[in-house]
Amino acid sequence: MEEEKKSIEELVSEDTEKQETIAELEKAEEERKRREREKNPHGLIRSTVQATPNPELSAGEGMADYQNELEASFRQIHVGDVLTGRVIDVDETGVLMDLSYYAPGRIPVEEMSADPHFDILSAVKIGDEFQGTVIKRDDGKGNIVLSRKQADDELSWDKLRKMMEEKTVIEGKITEVVKAGAILYVEGIRGFIPASKLALEYVENTEEYLNKPIRVQVIGVEEDGKRLVLSAKELLQEQAIEEKNKKISRLVPGNIVEGTVETLKDYGAFVDIGDGVSGLLHISQISEQRVKNIRAVLKEGQKVKAVITKVDNGKVSLSMKALIEQIATERAEEEPEEYSDNETASTSLGDLLKGLKL
Repeated sequence: MEEEKKSIEELVSEDTEKQETIAELEKAEEERKRREREKNPHGLIRSTVQATPNPELSAGEGMADYQNELEASFRQIHVGDVLTGRVIDVDETGVLMDLSYYAPGRIPVEEMSADPHFDILSAVKIGDEFQGTVIKRDDGKGNIVLSRKQADDELSWDKLRKMMEEKTVIEGKITEVVKAGAILYVEGIRGFIPASKLALEYVENTEEYLNKPIRVQVIGVEEDGKRLVLSAKELLQEQAIEEKNKKISRLVPGNIVEGTVETLKDYGAFVDIGDGVSGLLHISQISEQRVKNIRAVLKEGQKVKAVITKVDNGKVSLSMKALIEQIATERAEEEPEEYSDNETASTSLGDLLKGLKL
């Protein structure tokens, strides 16, 4: 008896749900006819293709088939469901979407994005596809009300984590700045770019970045704390290295360059040879004579000339020693010296540097 009672209750429930569905269908059809009358108040014939009726089917059979198709394709939609649709109309108030359902979906403009600077007319076009969360089954006009903002919030975090793993490059425009950094919305989520990650160096004045385009990557995703952290620094570093390597690749070993000593180390000096490129002048390549203390012969800011001896893997090697030897050889070829038995052939570092501006 209990099983039979349960079966009866299930049948009653199914019948009730079916009746509600039919009522919704009838309501939607009435709304559609009302819209048609508003669009075509004079009853003008529209240029649409009409299906040719099959004379072998009676009107009753045709309606039965139509009802069966509706019931077969019917799916119950609930508040909270995430639906995918295609934009069929857009205006300042919102978006109308085809959900492949008996009723269209509508997303009010305030439910389109969490970005306060979102412009619906420039951001959305007819034919676009995106997802929305059902927040109301009927707005009183036969539309299912959706929220793209809620769908973004539910679905975007997984996408943002994937972006971080794949180091996806994101292009956007900074819409807000604060003292500690800047704000960029990604997938409808408010992302923060620290001032230390806006450029290669720490940015003191973030105001200059307002409304500026920027390329960033996701470096931190905390869904529980609703924190999205972005950075432009890594991309700028990669770009700087790429540009530097291009400049270095154009340098030719054997060429003489002039530069400025940037930094002194115990093992040598780093010399800025221009165009953002530095070369290493090893301590053994300063003179033919052994140099024990590099700071005794070179100072930071000092101008020097050297020969490029090697360009390899983005690194440039320099030699003042090779330049001195090269100059000595050229002088010897130009002015052959006559040696007597009583003279000693010797050339000091000081002699070679006399005519050379270092």
